[in-house]
Amino acid sequence: MSRLAGLVTAAGQSSRMGAFKPLLPLGEHTVIERTVSSLLTGGAGSVTVVTGYRGDEVEAVLSRRFGRQVSFIRNGDFASTDMLQSVRLGCGALPCCDAFFLLPGDMPAVGEETFRLLADAWSETPDRVIFPTLNGRRKHPPLIPAAFLPEILSFHGEGGLRAFWGQLGGRLRTVPAEDPGTGLDLDTPEDYRTCLALLEGRRRQKASSDTDLKQHDWREPR
Repeated sequence: MSRLAGLVTAAGQSSRMGAFKPLLPLGEHTVIERTVSSLLTGGAGSVTVVTGYRGDEVEAVLSRRFGRQVSFIRNGDFASTDMLQSVRLGCGALPCCDAFFLLPGDMPAVGEETFRLLADAWSETPDRVIFPTLNGRRKHPPLIPAAFLPEILSFHGEGGLRAFWGQLGGRLRTVPAEDPGTGLDLDTPEDYRTCLALLEGRRRQKASSDTDLKQHDWREPR
């Protein structure tokens, strides 16, 4: 069985939100807990989280919830570096794996089925980075084969991650996911409200589905 891991970047200062995004509440848990939980539920055996601003708080919350399923590395230069630097730090701290999902910490609404869709596609083309698409546009999270780690660690070109993906050419594959969570990062209060509504809609849909199953739970007479 393939070993899949998760890598979450959560080092930023949440300047556009006006509040610290990782610890905003989403139901009974926080944004960062939801993000990590989605990866574990979606098939990652462990998750490495890159922290920075208020890192002690984020690490404490996740350690209490997930224990040894999560590990951390700190980006001490979070105020002056971009996401690519956090990704490189995280890549260097990943456990041994065959591939890993890369997900920003402010994207807590990616559906479980999307991770499985990516894993299935990667099993067919294990030499490619697999991206989900939404309305034809490439979204998060990519599933990245471990063979790409040396290239990511050594990439220092301008343009950040977008430039890195652009140089992959035919080594990148996309699969339609049509999951609104893949395009929803919480940059603004409006994004946060949209996320709350999306998760509530999913909760109600699941509750309705569970009720229907119970009503049709027919058993053979004894």
